[in-house]
Amino acid sequence: MKKKFASMLLTLTCLLGLGVAARATTRVETVVTVPFEFVVSGRTFPAGTYKLSRVSDDKLGGLVLSNDHASVFINAITVESASSDKPQVSFERVGEQRFLSSIRTAYDVYSIPVPRAAIMEAAARQLRQNSTAGTSGGN
Repeated sequence: MKKKFASMLLTLTCLLGLGVAARATTRVETVVTVPFEFVVSGRTFPAGTYKLSRVSDDKLGGLVLSNDHASVFINAITVESASSDKPQVSFERVGEQRFLSSIRTAYDVYSIPVPRAAIMEAAARQLRQNSTAGTSGGN
């Protein structure tokens, strides 16, 4: 009987410990609404409302940007302290594409790397679209 009780107690303790660990892994920093399609970490996301969560106490430990349908892990290249009541996201625009470049929360500003190759590809695509539109007028 004592072994069965000890086993149940150990199982319950482990389950409670896992629940606390799972809740502690992400901390919602802010919620933002983006009114247009954007690119982050090489993936394109639709307009919508997104939650930004830290994955650890280390500010450079990574972020998770998520909504009901998708999520992406983000490595910020720098984090600066900030004091702002209004969360804000900033984008680098190349042609019609917008790349997430920074996120401001109530306490921090996370700078997100925008790969030069992605910018060059978007610029080339925009150039091709513009040149195709200019030559479609007919003679």
